[in-house]
Amino acid sequence: MNTGPAATNNQPATSAPTSANSAVATTATAIVNIASLVTNDPSLGDGSALGLIRDAAVVMDGDRVVWVGESSKAPATDNRVDAGGRAVLPGFVDSHSHLVFAGDRTAEFNARMSGQAYAAGGIRTTVAATRAATDAELSANVARFMREALRQGTTTFETKSGYGLTVEDEARALRIAAEHTDEVTYLGAHIVSPDYADDPAAYVDLVTGEMLDACAPYARWVDVFCEKGAFDGDQARAILTAGRAKGLLPRVHANQLSYGPGVRLAVELDAASADHCTHLTDADVDALSSGNTVATLLPGAEFSTRAEWPNARRLLDAGVTVALSTDCNPGSSFTSSVPFCIALAVRDMRMTPDEAVWSATAGGAAALRRTDVGRVTPGARADLTLLDAPSHVHLAYRPGVPLVAGVWRKGVRTV
Repeated sequence: MNTGPAATNNQPATSAPTSANSAVATTATAIVNIASLVTNDPSLGDGSALGLIRDAAVVMDGDRVVWVGESSKAPATDNRVDAGGRAVLPGFVDSHSHLVFAGDRTAEFNARMSGQAYAAGGIRTTVAATRAATDAELSANVARFMREALRQGTTTFETKSGYGLTVEDEARALRIAAEHTDEVTYLGAHIVSPDYADDPAAYVDLVTGEMLDACAPYARWVDVFCEKGAFDGDQARAILTAGRAKGLLPRVHANQLSYGPGVRLAVELDAASADHCTHLTDADVDALSSGNTVATLLPGAEFSTRAEWPNARRLLDAGVTVALSTDCNPGSSFTSSVPFCIALAVRDMRMTPDEAVWSATAGGAAALRRTDVGRVTPGARADLTLLDAPSHVHLAYRPGVPLVAGVWRKGVRTV
């Protein structure tokens, strides 16, 4: 496994033409006069992991990037956008969120900020509200949060079920999620349903049986909250194994609140991602560094719960691929802002600005096992974020400032 932004095995290098003689359709769109372009291709530009190109241009045709290089060498196109000496980077890839929900947990947050400890039991409050909501209400919420994230530069979204915890409610959550994104995760194993509080084994049987059968057609991933108060290692293994048998790829909520088996189980089952990774032993770090599982860090959760920060530096120095995501959910991390999470990661998790930006773009793509997003190279999806700043470093340098000045998703300007 590779280290943070130095990792390249999850982002295949694609040599980009830098000659104006390259064949590009005149109907394409060129963004020119870019002060610094983050490509995440180390074969380009300055040769760093970010593949920075100064005084750059990008050409999009349809939903794909077809050319990158120096602005003075950009091929002729009918449409040109002047970046005005500002920075461009790949659209953020948010590989962990919980957007299919209803209700509000302001009271829980207020109590926590007044000194009460965070516990996973608050999920039950959202379960009750989500079950009572209509399909239209849930879908409108998902759309609203995705629009909110898009305005902040996020162009790829993963989201989960987990607030229904019945066969019908989990299946409808995933069906609604699938109307908004291709990256849909079955999380019937978020907590043991309140309906099965006295018989957790029966709930695991439901999650791996009838519920899985109903949910699998709508999902790409299967997830489990492997944690004290949720599901232990044996239960988590059974759930992930059953999901994999149905064609779903595993990912794991691992080691958030305490030390436990989640991270090593994720590596054992070749999960795409172990998410949270706050409480890690040396054996956990060794497992991540020797496997293909990305460590997805979610600093919004630590911010919102006043919990211990994950040690990103420890993971990066061990050669682990790290992703950064929001964990947007109504209880422990009610933020949709990847720029906010980048600033937290730099300030409190000992990441450099380059590492944090790589982790929020190429790292998130690796956590979703995607090679078409999280980079700006020919053949990649044309997902771009224009900053009202000359460098990506400003995302951490100017925390809380709305720096996103433009967003292209699949080649279409949406912001």
